[in-house]
Amino acid sequence: MARQWPTYVVCGLIVQMLAGCSDEPASNNAAAPTVREERRAASNADAKLILAFGDSLYAGYGVAQNESFPHELEKTLRAKGGAVEVRNAGVSGETTQGGLQRLAFTLDGLPRKPDLVLLGLGGNDMLRGLDPAESEKNLRAMLDILAERKLPVVLTGMLAAPNMGEAYAARFNAIYPALARDYRVPLYPFFLDGVIGDPKYMQPDSIHPNPAGVDVIVGKVAPLVLDNLASPK
Repeated sequence: MARQWPTYVVCGLIVQMLAGCSDEPASNNAAAPTVREERRAASNADAKLILAFGDSLYAGYGVAQNESFPHELEKTLRAKGGAVEVRNAGVSGETTQGGLQRLAFTLDGLPRKPDLVLLGLGGNDMLRGLDPAESEKNLRAMLDILAERKLPVVLTGMLAAPNMGEAYAARFNAIYPALARDYRVPLYPFFLDGVIGDPKYMQPDSIHPNPAGVDVIVGKVAPLVLDNLASPK
């Protein structure tokens, strides 16, 4: 967790993030499944179902839906021989509080119990300077819900931007390792690892990955997902 965001990435970060996410097309923000998704689910009844539950980094802000993280993850897993459907439940601008409020509703709206849940929230809490203790409380509440339903989880973490200060970063960055330890869930420590700060992988806002960046992230996350589909906890 020692890896830090490049300093120049942070210039205007919070303003861009909050402004950009509020303009996200409705198709990226829809938590409920679309008719097309329902048809795909029906045709993939035997496939393992993965719920990607997160914010704009999952939703696919600034890229086409067939270039989003859940779509590309599904394509990669299928190429590796897995019969998998990845349901995109990312909502741009989502905080941990918002995620907690919609988690049960989202799970109840699925066609069946998911075989794995990818949980990736907290970045917007950090960018808004929200108390890390509240973010952790909300994430723990979500993990409690998932544990009660006996759903395996892979947690994807976030790191605090340098302009948040060392004291804030120390508190925020400690959240995800603590959750992984306490709930015994696998952790991918930093969702933007390998792409943040590199213009060839990032959109002009320097916050969201472009399609090439999404591919890099998927390449890093997919093996962890495959391991946990093969050997669910």
